[in-house]
Amino acid sequence: MTPNRSSDSCTTILVGKGASYDGSTIVARTEDSQNGVFTPKKFIVVQPEDQPRHYRSVLSPFEIDLPDNPVRYTAVPDAIPKDGIWGEAGINHYNVAMSETETITTNSRVLGADPLVESGIGEEDMLTLVLPYVQTAREGVLRLGKLLEEYGTYESNGVAISDVNEIWWLETIGGHHWMARRVPDDAYVTNPNQLGSDRFEFDRPEEFLCDPDLNDFVKRHHLALDFDGSSFNPRYAFGSQRDKDRHYNTPRAWDIQRFLNPEVEQDPRSFFLPWCQKPYRKITIEDVKYVLSSHYQDSVYDPYGSEGESHSRRTFRTIGINRTSQTAILQLRPNRPQETTGIQWLCYGSMPFNTAVPFFTQVDKTPDYFANTTEKVTTDSFYWTNRIIAGLADAHYSHHVGDLEDYQERTMALGHARIGRVDQGLAAGQNVDFERENQEMSDQIQEATDRLLDKILLDASNLMTNHFSLSD
Repeated sequence: MTPNRSSDSCTTILVGKGASYDGSTIVARTEDSQNGVFTPKKFIVVQPEDQPRHYRSVLSPFEIDLPDNPVRYTAVPDAIPKDGIWGEAGINHYNVAMSETETITTNSRVLGADPLVESGIGEEDMLTLVLPYVQTAREGVLRLGKLLEEYGTYESNGVAISDVNEIWWLETIGGHHWMARRVPDDAYVTNPNQLGSDRFEFDRPEEFLCDPDLNDFVKRHHLALDFDGSSFNPRYAFGSQRDKDRHYNTPRAWDIQRFLNPEVEQDPRSFFLPWCQKPYRKITIEDVKYVLSSHYQDSVYDPYGSEGESHSRRTFRTIGINRTSQTAILQLRPNRPQETTGIQWLCYGSMPFNTAVPFFTQVDKTPDYFANTTEKVTTDSFYWTNRIIAGLADAHYSHHVGDLEDYQERTMALGHARIGRVDQGLAAGQNVDFERENQEMSDQIQEATDRLLDKILLDASNLMTNHFSLSD
């Protein structure tokens, strides 16, 4: 029986270095839990001595001996590891970033030709198996590809791996096959829960990578559906065109693209939305946070909006959904010292109600407010505080949205200010304690988040159904 946990709900945006505001490569993805459950997360540093030398999955019988030379890396694993590690997103000692996975779709032709492997690897495993052992993004793609070829996978996934120079997007195909495409430097990529790549060239390894058998696999099983034969569209060959996609997946890509390319008219139900586009202007961290918080603002599809009708407001699945566990924005900055190249911006909980907090990643520990998440609901935890705020604010979103937006703007400004001060200090030859900088960042965020909770709780209490204006 195939392992039964899958996030199946993530949304990914990738920003090439020529499309970002400061020349960074940016990889970002929401990790959304299954409907009806919470998946508490924690932000940690995994030291080489804590990396397993023999790894065993929880959800599948997969196990493997790992190399004896891992490097330090950050991760955002499950706080309650009953289903395994689920490391999800991090940056390693070499400033290679990895975000895994985006659950994607496939089709019965692919699965008939190369069935999924119940004993293979999945989202639970991939960060732990790859990130501690690679020095470039391309190395990461090739290492993950070899693991897929040898051991297979029990689910269809997309994985982003980046360094300061490039971003690669790898998609699994059936049980053992895979392909990867380099994100164009001047473009951004949107990927909801679908196989997204719409172009692949087998003879250009500098831009496209795949397993050695993929080209023959396509020919043997008549998977190419392009009429002219001069081009190959992987979305036609390996992907899906289901009714569910039109309500659950394609609208999310449309929503991001209408923000970053408002001049382009597109249909939210279209199967032909481009995998990548050049934005109308450069993309910022705030843009990434905004689009991953989106609920179709200024459209008839906004569940919090006043446009449209009750049916249209529930037609499409929003990006900023109630069950987001964490969102990592992995920024790799050019022309910076090794200690400050990688910034991991972290969000916990439902994206319309939270903020993004930057942390330096070349450290040995992370602040307790972000690291010590447990099953206990407590405001000593950034994860649980965000859950409480969202639960209180949702019912009267229009009343609270001003406070939420002010909080997001102020806290992200604090983050940019701290990064800027550290950059200036290093340029002036000052010594910097990066763990202390992270701790002070955490303290500022905790204070601001507590103030927001106070305000939201007061307002939500005064908006309760049983309120009465007269008092004595």
